[in-house]
Amino acid sequence: MMKQRTIAAPIKTIGIGLHSGCKVTLSIKPAPINSGILFVRVDTPAQSVVPATALAVCDTRLASVIQNEGVRVSTVEHLLSACAGLGLDNLIIELDGEEVPIMDGSAASFLFLMESAGIEEQNAARQFVVIKKPIEVREGDKLARLEPFFGFKLDFTIDFKHPAVDKTGQRFIVDFAEHAYRSEIGRARTFGFAHEVEALREMGLARGGSLDNAIVLDEHRILNNEELRYEDEFVRHKILDAIGDLYLVGHPIVGSYIAEKSGHALNNALLRKLLEDPSSYEIDSFSENKAPKAYSKESQPLFF
Repeated sequence: MMKQRTIAAPIKTIGIGLHSGCKVTLSIKPAPINSGILFVRVDTPAQSVVPATALAVCDTRLASVIQNEGVRVSTVEHLLSACAGLGLDNLIIELDGEEVPIMDGSAASFLFLMESAGIEEQNAARQFVVIKKPIEVREGDKLARLEPFFGFKLDFTIDFKHPAVDKTGQRFIVDFAEHAYRSEIGRARTFGFAHEVEALREMGLARGGSLDNAIVLDEHRILNNEELRYEDEFVRHKILDAIGDLYLVGHPIVGSYIAEKSGHALNNALLRKLLEDPSSYEIDSFSENKAPKAYSKESQPLFF
């Protein structure tokens, strides 16, 4: 059988919250089988636990924020995307503040840290959410959809009318039976527009944003003094976000995700609609020789 996975040893890092601008210490520890991914706010009197679940999402303004009994954990999507890329099922993630640190704006730092800790198989079957019928949500011209597919594939289209973005690809398709998360998605950085910064900061957002942790664009060009990591880094980052958002369903997805101009809110609405319809999915496990190639140990393209 395909087994659940955690990290082999605890790891720790310190960083800045993208939106809060506050310094935060992040510790990631192994967790027992069937724990799922649990965030723990060690700065609260009760050391409050916030499970990483779709129904815990309470805010989606430029980040996915989860909450339990009034205690919030913000900007979870990049770390959860890295967890999906490494195939990690059970983790305890401790924070001494509300927001997961942004690091370099991608999933690369989290991948490095957790891989350095080592990946450990656990003696329990890994469970998957297998999509059984199409589920779709729309908001105006925005779309997010899950379809049956024996693997894990994402097809994302963006539409930012900006000269620098227009020069790059605005659609990207990745099938993890053929491509590796780390090389194709994991290094894609978040991005934002300089003219929006003042308004965002008045809303309590983007206070920790800088050229060190985001691609920043003015009205005409990219302000960073470095090349894009991918020629179509913008849309690849949207896929990175989507992988993290989708991992809030609690298990890896066996299916295909199609999106047009989607974001955190629509991704969460999609998961909620999926969970409301038990006929749209099933929870299943696979033996190694019958698993989708995207998740099989034999090829392991999703895990680098």
